[in-house]
Amino acid sequence: MYFSDFEGFDRSDCTFSGQTVTGITVTTKSVWQFDLKGTSTFEQTINSSRENGTVFYDQILTLDLHKLDAETHNELALIVAARPKIFVEDNNGNIFIAGLDYGMDVNGGTIATGAALGDKSGYTLTLQGSEKQAANFYTGTLSTDFTIETTQIEA
Repeated sequence: MYFSDFEGFDRSDCTFSGQTVTGITVTTKSVWQFDLKGTSTFEQTINSSRENGTVFYDQILTLDLHKLDAETHNELALIVAARPKIFVEDNNGNIFIAGLDYGMDVNGGTIATGAALGDKSGYTLTLQGSEKQAANFYTGTLSTDFTIETTQIEA
């Protein structure tokens, strides 16, 4: 997963083929990488009202980070205060852009140290966004479109 500042780019910076973003043209913009494993999930819910003639998509990203450390703590404090756009890569190699137009807001989470040796010591974070369209597939190359910051957080 890669986090981008909300102001880092917008839809007009994207090159599309149908609903797929094939590239993003920005200058000197960065993304921050988090390597995840385990129970982190990304779900989209279609919300439709026939009466109002509206459709929107709730995007929910639940992160499960299995380690407490100062570096992650500092990075998460920035994410909680921001409204990032997030590139989510699934286990099938698909990359989606969550929060492309409106960003993703943190709406909950926990910091747990556990009690027993087998208990979780880490973070759980939930981010939510509401968009007019489902998260677009991204087939570009992140390392070409952005600078990937060297500080990488591993779950």
